[in-house]
Amino acid sequence: MPDPRIDEALRPMLPRLRRFALWLARDPFVADDLVQSTVERALSKWASRREDESLRAWLFAILYRLFLDGKRRATRYARFLGSLQEDEPTWPSAERVAIANSTLAAFASLPVEQRSLLLWITVEGMSYQEVADILEIPIGTVMSRLSRARRALRLLGEGGSTEAPPLRLLK
Repeated sequence: MPDPRIDEALRPMLPRLRRFALWLARDPFVADDLVQSTVERALSKWASRREDESLRAWLFAILYRLFLDGKRRATRYARFLGSLQEDEPTWPSAERVAIANSTLAAFASLPVEQRSLLLWITVEGMSYQEVADILEIPIGTVMSRLSRARRALRLLGEGGSTEAPPLRLLK
């Protein structure tokens, strides 16, 4: 019989997980599948979870890793199908051609890593340390990546591009 405390701990996290999954996947059905897989993985690994670890950070880390694994799997599958297919020109869809002017469109065009950082810090209110624990990187790296993400979002909102500036040569 399942422990009611686990249910009490997981239930308030579901809307947050779904919101994050929706921003990552940009498809409500894929987002629902991601959340379900996250909860499933969390329940199966619940006994191995460290008590001092933040439940929210742990669940977001699971969801993020599942998303990345799915992307890698889809890329390998597409590459495999592409090798079987004849060389035919592919035309971009109308969605890819359309240019959005709103902040949400600029936000959606950011790389997954930058969107994830901005979502975790600004929307979910997670601390830099929690995000550093999720990504398993130093806190300073989180801060610099967040700075670059905010700069990229600002540039996109002003109609610029997110290309990196040329490197300076130091003597």
